Amino acid sequence: MSTYFEDISPIQFASEGSPDGLSFRVYDADRIVLGKPMRDHLRMAVCMWHNFAWGGHDIFGDPAFERPWLTGQWDEASNAMRIDAAFDFIKRLGAPFYTFHDLDVMETPDDLRDHASKLAKAEDRLSSRMEETGIKLLWGTANLFGHRRYLAGAATNPDPEIFTYAAAQVRLALETTHRLGGENYVLWGGREGYESLLNTDMTRELDQLGRFLNLVAEHKHKIGFDGLLLIEPKPQEPTKHQYDYDVATVAGFLRKYGLENEFAVNIETNHATLAGHSFEHEIASALANDAFGSIDINRGDPQLGWDTDQYPNNALDLVLPMVLILEAGGFTTGGFNFDTKLRRQSIDPHDMFHAHIGGMDTLARALLLAEKVIEDGRLLEARDERYSGWQTEKGQEIMSGNTSLQDLADDAMERNLSPSPASGRQERLENLLNELVQ
Repeated sequence: MSTYFEDISPIQFASEGSPDGLSFRVYDADRIVLGKPMRDHLRMAVCMWHNFAWGGHDIFGDPAFERPWLTGQWDEASNAMRIDAAFDFIKRLGAPFYTFHDLDVMETPDDLRDHASKLAKAEDRLSSRMEETGIKLLWGTANLFGHRRYLAGAATNPDPEIFTYAAAQVRLALETTHRLGGENYVLWGGREGYESLLNTDMTRELDQLGRFLNLVAEHKHKIGFDGLLLIEPKPQEPTKHQYDYDVATVAGFLRKYGLENEFAVNIETNHATLAGHSFEHEIASALANDAFGSIDINRGDPQLGWDTDQYPNNALDLVLPMVLILEAGGFTTGGFNFDTKLRRQSIDPHDMFHAHIGGMDTLARALLLAEKVIEDGRLLEARDERYSGWQTEKGQEIMSGNTSLQDLADDAMERNLSPSPASGRQERLENLLNELVQ
């Protein structure tokens, strides 16, 4: 295994903290919250790409991180070192899951057959490390956006040869995920969109994407993969407009192409805000459309208009999202994946631990505050009371489908209805929430 983190002891829960800050102040994996241990509510994962495959570069700057596996060569030696370092880190951190793209864990391939061969070798190493550490795979995916062949998309590409190449790449990644016991498989359409309608046939591209996702669903059943297939919505960046703009857009797309029973969504916090929504809005939309799957937990910077992928650090922002998730029964196969980046000036190994410890404590604190809201009950009771009329005989008759528009109109005329509005009491409920989270 890697020796890169050898001077860092396994991270423990210590309510008083530790002098160096390398301990959990809130996240106590075994603590029971609403009948389940914290670890089972949160199901937290560490991603391979930002932590171990990204060198700290940005559009204005060269790589900033000096890790022994970031040699500039994606060869067998550096790949082995990268995988070993990742599992050493995750084991010391105490997170139960990891996530990866195919190209995060393998050497640079020469061609498609070489891709298959090198991914198979990476799978062997991943499987070995999983067995040694007990760390599980939350989800895998294929990178269908990085290589120049995907300049104009993968499934939505004008060239059917590129569509075919992408299909082969997804097949390999899906089957690898299946053999590794992955609980989900994610498709992120980073280039599935357009830069200009001058050269884009949107109808054709949407049909291509629908066909591609149907092929993926068919292959899932063929190989016996029983995990969830997930789509990750994002509005733009890198493209001007991406076809998976937000949860509602994805839900409509899935229904159009008969995929609503095959796919759910992997919601990223920063993508929600880029789409002009709140994080809780996207969760509520997913639940309303029976499409809730998993979460990439990060945040943006309100003064920057792009996807900064920062670690969550404000539990108050996450209380309402956590309440919605818990009310719906929590995760099944999904979890909270730290799709997050260190800042470029955070160049030490310890910084990786501080970042994840802070994020995990933030989620744990939000979980405890959500528990408080749910057990108090007043907030949820106020919401239920607002819709109580729909529990009456009349309300249920309307929703049953056994009454017509004419029936309703006749009833309103007969009773000469003149209903008055009721207060939504928003300010009162905001005060109550603030009271509960103090």
